[in-house]
Amino acid sequence: MEFKKERKIEAVVMEKGDSPVRRWEDLDINILVTILLSFDLFQLIYAIPQVCRAWRLACCDPLLWKTLDLSVLQSNFIRLPLKPYVYVDSPSEKKLTGLLNICLNLSHGNIQTLIFHTNLYVNDNQLTFAAERCPRLKRLVMPSWNKIKKRTMCRAIHIWKDLESLTMPSINNPARVIEEIGRSCQNFSALKIMGPCDMLFASALASFLPNLEVLSVRCTVLSKPALAIILEELKKLKVLNISHCIITEDPEDPPLEPMNILTELDESILEKASRLDKFLTCMSDSCIMCQRALNDQGFMRWYKYEEDLWKVDEVKSLAV
Repeated sequence: MEFKKERKIEAVVMEKGDSPVRRWEDLDINILVTILLSFDLFQLIYAIPQVCRAWRLACCDPLLWKTLDLSVLQSNFIRLPLKPYVYVDSPSEKKLTGLLNICLNLSHGNIQTLIFHTNLYVNDNQLTFAAERCPRLKRLVMPSWNKIKKRTMCRAIHIWKDLESLTMPSINNPARVIEEIGRSCQNFSALKIMGPCDMLFASALASFLPNLEVLSVRCTVLSKPALAIILEELKKLKVLNISHCIITEDPEDPPLEPMNILTELDESILEKASRLDKFLTCMSDSCIMCQRALNDQGFMRWYKYEEDLWKVDEVKSLAV
């Protein structure tokens, strides 16, 4: 693939009639950056900078670093029964640290969107490094926080004053993180929770993110009381996605007891949702995603399904 791209560039340079053959480093920087946009991340950071000094400088162009998409990378891990519920081997952690170091040095602080795979487990040091090197971040997609402490995430959020959108896992006692978002990120407007949204989570949103405009809580467990809090308290909410959710009658079903699942939304919920611009739902027995959510009891095991299925969202701005 790299050889073909080089052949194509060479043909353009050679078709100059009687003029001398120009050197690679003489190629117009704007043309070069446009070409580099078609290369993948690993070509951009490992191959292109080795051509010459001019091309290495071109690899730092802000146009190339609006988004750092690391969803192509997964940790080599083992699932554990106790916290942090995963073990990531040392070579895997070193690989991610090295990759972050190269990318964030080349980006010169211009990254606005940072995307991690749901099976890429970032640790505290890696997150801190990313936060310090991406001060202009506007969107973070990080579905797994197993190896990150809440205080580390709060420090990162404090740096990201421009953060507008976050994709995060469901976490216990979320108030501290949600409060930090509300305090530090004045333009924050969109949230996706990849996991159950219980009463504590819904209450934290109502208390600390009253200006939230877009919320997606899909393919998980959502109680009717928590849904009512979201609809009643988030006055500025415009878009709510609860597609493929298991909607339960009670706020918290007792352990080992079957969930009291609603088969349709009642009038009280529909009336509260009528003020929204978009209220996205799906509770169909024939829907494969609804079936998968039910089979996984609202804790989606994304590794069992299609490779990029976790990236999907009915809200276009939250899809990856």
